[in-house]
Amino acid sequence: MTFDALVINKSGEATVSASIQQLAEEQLPAGDVTVAIQYTTVNYKDGLCMQANGLFVRNYPHVAGIDFAGIVESSTDARYQPGDKVVLTGWNVGENHWGGFAQKARVKADWLVPLPDGLTLERAMAIGTAGLAAGLSVLALEDHGLKPDQGEVLVTGAAGGVGSIATAMLGKLGYEVAAVTGRPEAADYLKSLGASRIVPRDEINTVSKKPLETAVWAGCVDAVGGAMLARVLGQMKYGASVAAVGLAGGADLPASVIPFLLRGVNLLGIDTVLAPTEKRLVAWQRLARDLPMDQLDAMIQPAKLSDVPRLAEEILQGKVKGRVVVDVNAD
Repeated sequence: MTFDALVINKSGEATVSASIQQLAEEQLPAGDVTVAIQYTTVNYKDGLCMQANGLFVRNYPHVAGIDFAGIVESSTDARYQPGDKVVLTGWNVGENHWGGFAQKARVKADWLVPLPDGLTLERAMAIGTAGLAAGLSVLALEDHGLKPDQGEVLVTGAAGGVGSIATAMLGKLGYEVAAVTGRPEAADYLKSLGASRIVPRDEINTVSKKPLETAVWAGCVDAVGGAMLARVLGQMKYGASVAAVGLAGGADLPASVIPFLLRGVNLLGIDTVLAPTEKRLVAWQRLARDLPMDQLDAMIQPAKLSDVPRLAEEILQGKVKGRVVVDVNAD
């Protein structure tokens, strides 16, 4: 039995190539559960994994793809039986363990979650790691007291995967969402997801000389980091929280401690790689319940396995809107 996989090889220090190859099931890495993958997606980290200097991949040849959804083919773990529908995100799969850019995967049972009720495998990958990050962010903000009547919630990088799902989820929950984007053409798309207004990226993407500005935001889901996150911290209302979930704008944080000391602002770190299974299950249940499925479907950019190298490049350039869903069995 062979299957298709997008295999990454590295030549020397600077050249990485990706091609669809036929692999034998015996080539899969060790694990408890073998899954027939139906859908995967393309994340920012996937783009990095397919670069020569992407830092995440240590051994070649490699199969990237940090997410997948599929059907269990075989299992040595009693929690999963053949025919079960499952989802995987995180756990360094696609980085140091072969991942979802293939028609089959073999992984540890601990890394899987059952497909939540109310979701299809395709929609689960429209959500993927980006959606899980958005869901965990909303849960963290609510755990720290955020309620819809407290004012506007800012979503940075709103046209991207995390931002799109955060905007749609918050909108359905009754929050007033201010969506930050550097793409004016995305304004109608973001409003269709539930954004109340659009904040041009240039208005908020520079560090202010003032450690505190007018208190505007009741909460924030930040997928950008860098100067934008530093600026946002100084604009938060008293006791408000920022869920930090990305670094598309850089890993540095040129910020002051003043917002924490004088306004009691909370900076909440959101992790999707090693987040405990219990947290994942709650977040997936909330996403299945609170995410408008018609809006989720509207985010989907369908693709096939051969499209992944191009999309991986585009996502690093900020050119991908919404959520790519890759049908690994499509011709």
